[in-house]
This record gives sequence, structure tokens and C-alpha cells, in this order.
Amino acid sequence: MVGILMAGVMACATGENANKFGLVYQGAVKENVKGKVNIKPVKYEVNGIQVAANLYLPANFDEKKKYAAVTVAHPNGGSKEQVAGLYAQKLAELGYVTVAADARYQGESGGTPRLRDYPENRIEDVSGMVDYLTTLPYVDTNRIGSLGICGGGGYTLAAAQQDKRIKAVATLSMFNSGRVRRNGYQDKDVAGMQGRLERAAIAHNKELKGEIQYEGFLPPGATDDELRAQMEKLPVNTLYRDGIEYYGLTHKHKNATGSYTTESFMKLMAFDVEDRMDMLTQPLLMLAGSEADSKYMTDDAFKKAVNAKKKELYLVKGASHIRTYWVPEYVKDITAKLKQFFGENLK
Repeated sequence: MVGILMAGVMACATGENANKFGLVYQGAVKENVKGKVNIKPVKYEVNGIQVAANLYLPANFDEKKKYAAVTVAHPNGGSKEQVAGLYAQKLAELGYVTVAADARYQGESGGTPRLRDYPENRIEDVSGMVDYLTTLPYVDTNRIGSLGICGGGGYTLAAAQQDKRIKAVATLSMFNSGRVRRNGYQDKDVAGMQGRLERAAIAHNKELKGEIQYEGFLPPGATDDELRAQMEKLPVNTLYRDGIEYYGLTHKHKNATGSYTTESFMKLMAFDVEDRMDMLTQPLLMLAGSEADSKYMTDDAFKKAVNAKKKELYLVKGASHIRTYWVPEYVKDITAKLKQFFGENLK
């Protein structure tokens, strides 16, 4: 266990406090250097709420040229400074203009109550990134793709179902938020569905009176030792155990709490990205760890994408869900596959 945690710490050598942009992934941009990938913090609005994002510009960027671009949506409970930023930077290194934004109500973006997690908001956030890219004179609006990670993957699929400005769609370790909130993880708590809805209704009434209730997989204020103790209770290489390690220990960021408002269940449980997968017609790449206990969600959504012009399910050999976020050999494999996919479909 110690070896695993130390490997994660090494992967996060560039910590939030050591990086001027707050980035917490290995190899993150530390400063903007001419001729290399640069990062530009930007702000824009989606439906009147301010969004905070990082715009990544490729090496030797020339504002007079036209570039293909990719949006990157972060996982549930995450932030733009973590895995979304990692893959945004990797794609920028391949020559794409990329944007990784904090979801509204989360991270540095606006919106109250904080940590509200409504599917419609997250879907609009993906299209909002596309909106922003279309305002940039150096972006070719006919060559915009989208990558979504974990929960951001489910919401990216939903956005692409209705937003055909997105010309190619990729997901990594896709998490179908509505299905899990409704049925429990791996569909193991369908019997608890009505109880969760009742709890959400009570939380909604409390919210109307100004009392916000939260829940999530990271106990607020837990020490590192307490988090490690919680991990020991969970099976190795599973989503929630690895999630505690990634979000709570090795790649911790103040804006990534792993929490959401309990009231959000009312909206989340009525959502399921699988319901409209036949509306997705763009080229589709879905990546998942071969050992991920969440792979069933990628498998099921992929099967229902019957109208995708061309689609591929790619398994990252040996990887679990969270390990696709940072383990160097997996990141290298995933980046190579994204290079091929977006290279072919954003020509």
C-alpha cells in the first residue's frame, strides 16, 4: 500500500502550491515559455454564470493560423487542474487548442449553491466550452472535438447527442452519473432508489430555507491517516478506493471536494446518458481500463451508440478507472489513441 501511495505522490510532484496555475498533475506547465505549450486562464459566461477555464495553446502558436480544438470535461467532484488539465495539455502538445473548464457551481466557476450537480448544467457546460472556442479567431469551428472524463464523459456524450458542432467525441473511464445515483454503483442498490429520492426531497426543502446538505466520497476535514484507513476498508484497484487516493492524497486540490448537494439527486436520478445514445452520430471513441470496475457503463453506452458514423471501444490494458488519470504508461497509451482518433476525425 505504501508503494502505491508513494508512486502517486511522485506522479504529483508538481503540487497546487508549487504551480502558479494550481495544476496538480505530472509534467504540468509551470510557466509560459515562448515556443512551448502555453496556458491562459480565461473567463466567460454560460447562461449568465461565470465560468473559469484554462485555455491551452500549442507550441509555436500562431494566432493567424486556424487550429482544430478540443473541449475537456472534468470528472464528478474534480476540477480543471487535475486529470482534465493533464489531457488538455497532452492534446495541446499534439497541436490542438484545448479548453478545460470548471463546471458551473464548482471549482472557480460561479453559481450557488456551491457544488450543485445537475446534469443539464454539466451538459450545457460542454456546449459552453464549444461556444467559447467559436469566439476565438484562430479556432476552426468545423474542427471541434470533445473529450469527457468519468462523469464528464457521460455529460459529453449527452452534449454531443444534441450539439452537432462537436465533430468527434471521446470519453475516458465514462461514468453514467444518473444510473449510479439511481441504482447504486454496479447496479447493486436498486432497492435504495426511493429512499435516496426521499432524502433528496427533504434536502430540497431544507435548501429552500438556506440549509445546504452535502454528500460524497471524501469526508470533509479528514486527515491523511483517516483517508488511508478508509481506503483499507475497500478492495484494491476499485473506483472509490483509488478515488480517495487520487482526490484526497496524491492529486489533492482545494476545488476538488468529491462532494455534491444531496438535493442534486432529484435531477441526477432522472438522467441516464444511455437513453439517447442513438442520437449520437459523430465518430466515437470510448476508452476504459481493462480492469476498471466501472467498465460496464462504457460497455453499455457503447452498445447503444448504433448511429455513430464510426466507433471504437479501446481498453487500456491493466488499468483501473482512476489509474487512467495519472499512471504514466496508461497516460502515454491513452494519448497515443487520442492522437489517432482526433487526427483522423478533425482533419
